[in-house]
Amino acid sequence: MSRELVYTGFMSLDGVVDSPGGKEEGHRGGGWVMDTEFVPEAYSLKGEELADHTALLFGRRSYEAFAPYWRESDDHVAYRDLPKYVLSTGLAEQDLLDGWGPTTILRTVEDVVRLKESEGGAIFIHGSAELARRLADADLIDRYNLLVFPVLLGAGKGLFSREDRDKTQLRLRESATYSNGVAKLVYDVVR
Repeated sequence: MSRELVYTGFMSLDGVVDSPGGKEEGHRGGGWVMDTEFVPEAYSLKGEELADHTALLFGRRSYEAFAPYWRESDDHVAYRDLPKYVLSTGLAEQDLLDGWGPTTILRTVEDVVRLKESEGGAIFIHGSAELARRLADADLIDRYNLLVFPVLLGAGKGLFSREDRDKTQLRLRESATYSNGVAKLVYDVVR
């Protein structure tokens, strides 16, 4: 039995996942999540996911952005002791952040395959759009947990590959819409 690999994130209606939290993340339209009226139930998916998390997987840039903030964040206490994995060819052991639980550097997609084949529960990818595209192209992602925001950004990092590849069929597991225009879409990858 393979561990489930889940991508979870915020996405604009036109498929951009770049810089939801602020312009300092790199996109000129950054902070688009904060520009949407806050409706607590629209974020309930994030709380529901916590029960499923048994490990986190990041690309290098997302790890470097999230680790210092999440280590100190009361909203992310549940992540502190979870095993964390970073897929990177350049990150060194001394670059890992102390005090944020066990972290393992993976060097190849094949390392992710071995991780999925190991014992344990769901592994969640937060952010890490380039990593998610790469793993989707390798047919390794099993589920997408998306909060789609009512904004068009036009350009930025997209979650899904634009490469010519075989069709991937998805099955809607759960959906909801909220008064602020956010839509929750949870899709399983059909194999």
